[in-house]
Amino acid sequence: MEFKSEQFEDVTVVYVYLKRATLAKAVKFKEFVTELIDRGSNKVIIDLTICEYIDSTFLGAMVSLLKKINSIQGDLRLVYNKEAPSLVFVITRMDKVFKIFDTLDEALDSFGIKRSKPGLDWVN
Repeated sequence: MEFKSEQFEDVTVVYVYLKRATLAKAVKFKEFVTELIDRGSNKVIIDLTICEYIDSTFLGAMVSLLKKINSIQGDLRLVYNKEAPSLVFVITRMDKVFKIFDTLDEALDSFGIKRSKPGLDWVN
């Protein structure tokens, strides 16, 4: 499974378990998150901790999801803790569009949620 979700109070966390988030998975990812939004999730955190590379198509899918969530007065935040942000984030200035956090705990805290249990543990 490349994508999983977990609920923390009224916030849905989507874990992206891909080393390379590219065109090949962008449509499936967008469909996965759109279904969560359509079922009522309007506060979403996308955890990209595992990702080493994000291409422009995958980034485009996240922009589309951000627009969808904004249209329902929701909020989408990212966890992406690379020391050197992905070049595609910098070139497109999307690092200024998304609220990006270094850890899931920081992102949850930005919604006023303290995690009482560890998140999903990705196992290869």
